[in-house]
Amino acid sequence: MATLQAATTSTGAVVTDAQSVRHLCEAHCFGTLNWEVDEEGELVIWGYDTFEIYETREDGLPDYEGGLATHEFLRKLTNYLEPGEEFDIQTAGYTKCRFPVLAKRYVIREGDVLYADLSEPSPVEQ
Repeated sequence: MATLQAATTSTGAVVTDAQSVRHLCEAHCFGTLNWEVDEEGELVIWGYDTFEIYETREDGLPDYEGGLATHEFLRKLTNYLEPGEEFDIQTAGYTKCRFPVLAKRYVIREGDVLYADLSEPSPVEQ
């Protein structure tokens, strides 16, 4: 069985309320991905994993029973982007002996959350 190797990176996006975005990120598990909101309020996400977000249980572990919370997290994040900002998160992955088997992209702009794989971006359903 082949092991998936994946990497995720994002553009930086300035947020209106850095502390609220930190709380939002802390309430979710990013797997082995890293996130940071710097002193200027710029949010970035990066690491060697797929971009899949779960809510955090009280014990600090991912709430797998609650299912993926990626879309909900991104919809909440739209409320904090500075006007005119665009946040672009991309993941690419492959198995050691094969061509790419995973490619996905989320783009947040002007209150919209768009998703793309190897096709055109389309709105994430509510």
